[in-house]
Amino acid sequence: MKIQKTTRLSFLFMSGDDKQLLFELDQNPAVMKYVNKGKPTTWEQIETRFIPRLNAYRNLAKGWGLWQVNLSDTDEFIGWILVRPANFFSEQRDDQNLELGWRFKQEFWGKGYATEAAQAVMDALSTQPDVKKFSALAVPENEGSIRIMEKLGMEYVKTYTHEDSGIREEVVYYQLKIKE
Repeated sequence: MKIQKTTRLSFLFMSGDDKQLLFELDQNPAVMKYVNKGKPTTWEQIETRFIPRLNAYRNLAKGWGLWQVNLSDTDEFIGWILVRPANFFSEQRDDQNLELGWRFKQEFWGKGYATEAAQAVMDALSTQPDVKKFSALAVPENEGSIRIMEKLGMEYVKTYTHEDSGIREEVVYYQLKIKE
């Protein structure tokens, strides 16, 4: 699987070897505001939680994992797009419904990069015959992420209490059906 460059962005498949980039991104409280109420991620959390979870769903052939997003002209790392089956860490895992997520450096917010990157990822993954839907979650206060979901053509489905690895929070769920 390869994600095609856009006019402004290029993509690389990430691994545990990229933990320095992951750590640096998570040090800004504004970036982490809707993830964990603004607490920077520690090295221990990157190594004992983030990387093992990434490795659990990482699959280059299917495009599942984290896609590093870089500026095409400078190759500067600006953030990532997450791709994994919906409800991956539960008994309701759905490989036909791919959950998308994103995290970008604050200085690159408001420029359309997250939408552009997520759309490029969706375009590449939608060619796979077993991918029928894309979905995304956000806390209701995260208006920026909700706007991205809407720009990607996703529609509001519901608000519910999402649980993942012992963390429970109210989220909005958006989805785009691409095939029946």
